Amino acid sequence: MSGKPKLYTYASMHKLMERVRDDLNNKDFILLFAYNGTGKTRLSMAFKDAGKKEITRPMTVGDSVGQPLTITEVQSDTLYFNAFTEDLFHWDNDLENDTERHLKINSDSRFFAGFKALALEAKVFAYLERYADFDFRIDYENWTISFSREGNDFIKVSRGEENIFIWCIFLAICELTIDGAETYDWVKYFYIDDPISSLDDNNAIAVASHLAQLLKNQNRVKTVISSHHGLFYNVMCNELKRFKPKLYFLHRGNAPDSYTLQATDDTPFFHHVAMLSELQQASKSGKLYTHHFNMLRSILEKTATFFGHDDFSTCLDNDDEALHARALNLLSHGGYSVYEPREMMADNKVLFNEILAGFLQRYQFQLPEILANKTTQTSQP
Repeated sequence: MSGKPKLYTYASMHKLMERVRDDLNNKDFILLFAYNGTGKTRLSMAFKDAGKKEITRPMTVGDSVGQPLTITEVQSDTLYFNAFTEDLFHWDNDLENDTERHLKINSDSRFFAGFKALALEAKVFAYLERYADFDFRIDYENWTISFSREGNDFIKVSRGEENIFIWCIFLAICELTIDGAETYDWVKYFYIDDPISSLDDNNAIAVASHLAQLLKNQNRVKTVISSHHGLFYNVMCNELKRFKPKLYFLHRGNAPDSYTLQATDDTPFFHHVAMLSELQQASKSGKLYTHHFNMLRSILEKTATFFGHDDFSTCLDNDDEALHARALNLLSHGGYSVYEPREMMADNKVLFNEILAGFLQRYQFQLPEILANKTTQTSQP
């Protein structure tokens, strides 16, 4: 990649959403990489809401008698998967008898419009058997789902299994949409936010690969995918490379409620590179918090593993290896939260900067200047 990637700043979530929608006028795919807490889910909801519009249609046979001659309805253009999608399902654990646990469905959602009529169960199972070893049954009268495994009925599946089951439902609906099912003919866009939050790396690769296979063999629906998972993001970039998708790193801006998009061209970001850039910016600004030690140690652990070493201390400056290793062992075990940040003491800041500078000198990463003011295009509110 030649030159520095451009950085675009947006003064509000609405402006950011408009940019994403505008990009889809000439692109089939947009891939966004961002940390948790950056605003990925909020962006997906803003994107979905922007596609809503009220339409007035003539009343047809089957509409309630006594209604006006026309009916006003809200139409959307986006089928989305995010944390809110998972909220369409909730458990009934049969607390009284402790025998019949099942997942309840919010059947009022348009998400389930073709569930019964379009033989969705067979399609869901075709995806599910790739990832899991349990079966399911849908009770359409009560809108519940029960699970079974090895002859045991009404089992409680794990959180990860529940998430992958919901994801398989979404894939089945996407397949119906791509195939032109009338029930989902309103869908113009898929917006997929972090579908692999509870999966290990092996399943993350499988999910990315299967999703790409579904999406790249069609030209009916355009897609936005956002994720904090570096491996998943990288696989999607590689799978969709021939379509030349828009690739962005999404970050919170310096001003309140502002956001930045950094175009990454054909080079996908990895999570550790983004984390290093974040640490470098924190180091330069002096705004160092205790949880930054946790982040730095995580990067060192991954680097050591990549080079086949057993201990992260092999990645430290040889002159101060023992001192820095002891410091990281001590200061990265405090359970520090990014949601309740505590600033480092002055002496710990000095130590942190020494460790980071030594690491970056030894390993020449090309870090994105995500908070720089250079090459910035600002969108006014």
